[in-house]
Amino acid sequence: MAEAERIIGTPDIPDAAGSEPETPDERPRGRRRILVLFTVAALAYALDLASKMIVVAKLEHHAPIEIIGDWLRFEAIRNAGAAFGMGEAFTVIFTVIAAIVIVVIARLARKLYSLPWAIALGLLLGGALGNLTDRIFRSPGVFEGAVVDFIAPKHFAVFNLADSAIVCGGILIVLLSFKGLDPDGTVHKD
Repeated sequence: MAEAERIIGTPDIPDAAGSEPETPDERPRGRRRILVLFTVAALAYALDLASKMIVVAKLEHHAPIEIIGDWLRFEAIRNAGAAFGMGEAFTVIFTVIAAIVIVVIARLARKLYSLPWAIALGLLLGGALGNLTDRIFRSPGVFEGAVVDFIAPKHFAVFNLADSAIVCGGILIVLLSFKGLDPDGTVHKD
C-alpha cells in the first residue's frame, strides 16, 4: 500500500494507533514542499519589490520606455483599483482580500504534499504579498495605497510582476485541478 501511495503522490498517513512513517525520509516530504512554497514566494516577492523600486526611482514622472516598438513599453502607473483599473473606490477591500489570501495559503501549507501545488501557491503568495505591500505602504495612505504597475502591452491593461505571479499561480492551480491533483498529493481519476 505504501508503494502505491508513493507512486500516485498520496502522503503517508499514520494509522489509528498513531504510528510514525515507515522511514525517516518519508516524514520531511511535507517540509520540503513548504520550503519550496516559501522559496518561490520569496523570489516572486523580491523580484516584484525590486522591479517596483527601480520603476519608481527611474521611470515615474518620465516618458515611457518602448521595449518592443509600440507593442510593449514600460510606463509607471499608480493603480488604486484591481485589474484593468476597476474598483478604485474599493482599495481597502482589495487590501483585505489580499491579506485573507495570504492567511489561507499559510494555513494550507501545513497540509501540502504536492510540489506543483507548492509552486502554484508560492506564486500566489509572492504576488499577493507584493501588491499588499504597495497597498499598505504607498501613498496616499496606509491600506489605501496604489499599486505600482509598469508593464504596458499594446491594447491590454498595465500590470506588474506580482500580477504576473498571481495569474501564473492561478493558471497552474486550474491545471492541477483539471488533472485531479490535490494539495495533499492525492490524485483523483474521474
